[in-house]
Amino acid sequence: MAMNVGAGKDDEPMMEINTTPLIDVMLVLLVMLIITIPIQTHAVKLDMPRNAQAQTPQLPQVVDLELDFDGTVFWNGVPVPNTAMLDDYLKAAALQEPQPEIHLKPNRLVKYDYVARVLAAAQRLGVTRIGFVGNEQYMD
Repeated sequence: MAMNVGAGKDDEPMMEINTTPLIDVMLVLLVMLIITIPIQTHAVKLDMPRNAQAQTPQLPQVVDLELDFDGTVFWNGVPVPNTAMLDDYLKAAALQEPQPEIHLKPNRLVKYDYVARVLAAAQRLGVTRIGFVGNEQYMD
């Protein structure tokens, strides 16, 4: 490094930039870059199994379970006369392998009590694949 000794008068301001802090900042950034780059390049190599023949995924059976405004339950469009029959349907669906997807579509005007009873019966009987459909009717 060079140092300027007595090149100018003492009255004149020094017109050179002190680059020492800039070099210090650059060295700190360089060290941080060196430390963080190996972390980003780590990869986990996985040996994925190779399938000799392509298998088409089997689509699950879908059951449409509708609740009318007065609490009437429809299983695939057929009215269910009582809760014992609904329990039989749900029990049969729970025992199937794989379980069918049950699409529950409650009417907009049905009381929550009816929906809660159907969901509780499904849970009690072991139905795990149940979901709500037709939610667009509640948008407005």
